[in-house]
Amino acid sequence: MKYLVCILASFVLSAALTALLLPLLKKLKAGQYILSYVTQHASKGGTPTMGGLAFVAAVVIISLVFCGTESTAVNLTLAITAGFAVVGFLDDFLKIRRRENEGLKPYQKIIFQLAIASVAAAFCYVNGMTYVFFPFGGGAGLDIGPGIIPLVVFVFVATVNCVNLTDGLDGLAGGTSLSYLAFLGAMLAAAGAEGECVAFSAVGALAAFLMFNFSKASLFMGDTGSLALGGLISCLSVFSGNVLYIPVLGIMFVVSGISVIIQVIYYKRTKRRVFLMAPVHHHFQMKGYAESKIAYMYSLVTSLVGIICLMFV
Repeated sequence: MKYLVCILASFVLSAALTALLLPLLKKLKAGQYILSYVTQHASKGGTPTMGGLAFVAAVVIISLVFCGTESTAVNLTLAITAGFAVVGFLDDFLKIRRRENEGLKPYQKIIFQLAIASVAAAFCYVNGMTYVFFPFGGGAGLDIGPGIIPLVVFVFVATVNCVNLTDGLDGLAGGTSLSYLAFLGAMLAAAGAEGECVAFSAVGALAAFLMFNFSKASLFMGDTGSLALGGLISCLSVFSGNVLYIPVLGIMFVVSGISVIIQVIYYKRTKRRVFLMAPVHHHFQMKGYAESKIAYMYSLVTSLVGIICLMFV
């Protein structure tokens, strides 16, 4: 019952904040600038962005109310999520101010991401949170000791950027993240681990945001939202020992990242492309698939994997 109330409260607050934020963003002309070579998205130019501010705020507020403030891991999760939202906000703000699709420099993003990831890694090591569960292992795992530090840093940077890459179609990153967090929350609840309340708060908040973000979107989450989601997913997975589940339950995020890597490496070597456009969701779009269908399939695959993961908790 507590989890249902948490989801509903987060949904209501996120919906209210998003409804209030949308006209403000329009008034400020905080619109998204579209890359010229993505011709299918030309009509989306000027759509308000930075909508992630609303659902991130809802997650933080509802989590503090329903999840308590006694857990350092939960508090750090919310702080890191907010930290990544700030980095994303700076990126979005610079894009709007410069009126182009380039905000922070890549090296600036990486520095910010490494700094935040290092805090999470140090927290895990200092507090003895060095045990990682094997996917489908029924609770079996391994204590990797100091190895947790490089693993956590790598996972944070990889996850944040893969979620960010997935944010390329209406409802895609939001819907996939909702499915991930719903099943991760269920896994944490079943195992009696911390963080399940935060996960369910995010489920409610994202469900409300998606009402404004599904095709045709009236509001984008921007890097403000996608980086925050990557940070939230990383925290909840890492701090609960489920770090190795990220490439499993988050398989569609991995697909986004890997498709870009393959495209870049293959093009540099052959001057030809494997995909019509990367990340691969753009390839599907150029093949004629509707954005809503692609977003649905990403969420469906994530949910199916989530069901399998739950069977082995």
